[in-house]
Amino acid sequence: MIVYSLACAQGHGFEGWFRDSAAYDQQAKGGKLVCPVCNSRQVQKAPMAPAVAGAKDKPAPSAGDLKQMRQYLTGLRKYIETHAENVGRDFPEEARKIHYGEVEERPIYGEASLSEARELLDEGISVAPLPPDVGEVN
Repeated sequence: MIVYSLACAQGHGFEGWFRDSAAYDQQAKGGKLVCPVCNSRQVQKAPMAPAVAGAKDKPAPSAGDLKQMRQYLTGLRKYIETHAENVGRDFPEEARKIHYGEVEERPIYGEASLSEARELLDEGISVAPLPPDVGEVN
């Protein structure tokens, strides 16, 4: 797996996880990269600072940081549930149909075992786990 910092033409920054650099290149060429904030398809790699082994340890996140992370994950999950179709256990099959052009492209989510998710990634089909339901955050 490789993680790239990405940015859209509007300046929204986000991360993209890819099987390898070729998977990124394939998705970028195919116009498959989409900004999660504004849905722009004008997405490029953003400058990244390299990870350096032996760097200073980061302090543990504060209670405020943890609350902010929970709020983000809750919001992301709600956004996905609102804007994508839940295909349940048919997820691997539906993802393949979309990838291979057998059905119209649409946002979906559902269930897949770890081995099914790995098979999809091996086929060049981008999948990611849905953030856990962490409940309402006060």
